[in-house]
Amino acid sequence: MGIRENFKRGSIEMLILYLLTQEDMYGYQLAQEINERSEGQFDITEGSMYPTLYRLIEKNAISDYKKLSGKRRTRVYYHIEKEGVELLEKIKEDYQAINEGVAKILSGKPSTFKEEEPEPKAPAKTSTRGRKKKVQE
Repeated sequence: MGIRENFKRGSIEMLILYLLTQEDMYGYQLAQEINERSEGQFDITEGSMYPTLYRLIEKNAISDYKKLSGKRRTRVYYHIEKEGVELLEKIKEDYQAINEGVAKILSGKPSTFKEEEPEPKAPAKTSTRGRKKKVQE
């Protein structure tokens, strides 16, 4: 798996939660919205999103419900819960902080870190066992 895929995988949870703040959506609709809004940068298949959706359900961040679409087709829609809104805010804060840290490193600014000189170690104590102590006069 490439670097780009790892970045995508790390962002998909945030993107799903964000889209669900706008309206309830079903899996294929979420995949299409992500693909379209990213102008093809996130080519997510519907099937690859389900593990993330199930994880979000387990966290109580989203819920699912079935809705009739047409005469016979039912679709599973996903709805963001209060916990999901809170999780989204936390993920966005973390995402912003990480991006700022990466940008600072990539800006090429020299470090202000100065290594301190190590403190000299105290001389090791030697045992006087078996030796005569010198008497100071």
